[in-house]
Amino acid sequence: MKVAMLVKTDDGGRWTLPHLDELRGRGHDVVAVLPPGSEGRLRKALHDRGIDVVQSAFDFRFRPSPATAAGLLGLRRQLRALAPDVLHYHLYASALATRIASLRLPARRVHMVAGPLYLESPLIRLVERLLCRLDTVVVGGSEHTAARYRRIGMPAARVTAIPYGVDTAHFTPPSPAYRAACRDAFGVAPGTFTACMVAYVYPPKRLTHRGRGIKGHDVLLEAWRRFRRETPGGARLILLGGGFTPAGETHKRALMRRFGVADDPGVDWQDSVLDVRDCYAAADVSISPSLSENHGAALEAGAMGVPSIVSDAGALPETVDPSTGWTVPRDDVDALVAALHEAHAEFRSGVLRRRGQLARARTEARFAQDRAAAAVADVLERVARR
Repeated sequence: MKVAMLVKTDDGGRWTLPHLDELRGRGHDVVAVLPPGSEGRLRKALHDRGIDVVQSAFDFRFRPSPATAAGLLGLRRQLRALAPDVLHYHLYASALATRIASLRLPARRVHMVAGPLYLESPLIRLVERLLCRLDTVVVGGSEHTAARYRRIGMPAARVTAIPYGVDTAHFTPPSPAYRAACRDAFGVAPGTFTACMVAYVYPPKRLTHRGRGIKGHDVLLEAWRRFRRETPGGARLILLGGGFTPAGETHKRALMRRFGVADDPGVDWQDSVLDVRDCYAAADVSISPSLSENHGAALEAGAMGVPSIVSDAGALPETVDPSTGWTVPRDDVDALVAALHEAHAEFRSGVLRRRGQLARARTEARFAQDRAAAAVADVLERVARR
């Protein structure tokens, strides 16, 4: 079969690569349709694999202008010329554009949902209740997202849940020497309890969680301030992630000023780096305090043998169980402080390390990327055979 994968970014979205690798390994023809732009990391990875990349006639930006209609018509002509058996798309703007541009074309449509954020907008949820019927199949990136689609009326037989997963061969528990080197690089003194949060900083969204960044940096920084006051001895918080956009960078700077990060020796906020494993290797616990999330960084942490404290937002509770971490109510500073104290107590007693071992085993069993990619390819093959 021939599969056209569409995504609204040429830089992010590299979690699509395992799906394309699996499809090509099964002998299928694959092409990627990306927005026009520079040589982003996704585009480069596709070129390195020898996967054909088509520069979309539509930039995946919906504006009330003639250019939007012209772009969608151009995308339709491209899809007709490509003549794929299956259109496979990720991220909501990609889904809207592909559904419109492919109306009455014979290709099957498979929407894989990277996260539930847009469904948290009442307006978008109302629109999606109708538009999702244009999808042949919706693949929720989590059980949580799949359940939300069933609740808005997508027939259960046309909804499934497959995680994007994590590369458990790339993210592995660190050796003692690697861990010691990473802690030294971050300036963590021996015996110091260390927490990490790995996440880009997204600016507040107008239609969801108005005025708040969805990753919950503000919740963690407030909780950490209290935890440090109540904890004898040293403790370190490592935040890893810059602003995802210029607006995100502005929001990050505002958070740093609000919480006095520059003057706090207990907090180290680093910009995004290519290899996040150093941060997990240095940490004793990972924290995901999001207001909205799919599985997020908790999968990377679990694969590296680091237990997690997660909020109950979205699919985060799917990433831990009582033996591998803690789930706390979202936007609840008191609950997050209490979980930090429990993790700190287990760190001092030596129990926390066992949680990390169980987190690795659970992540391998439930979220291994290779098995997830095979499951996605199975869905696309079944859809093409209909």
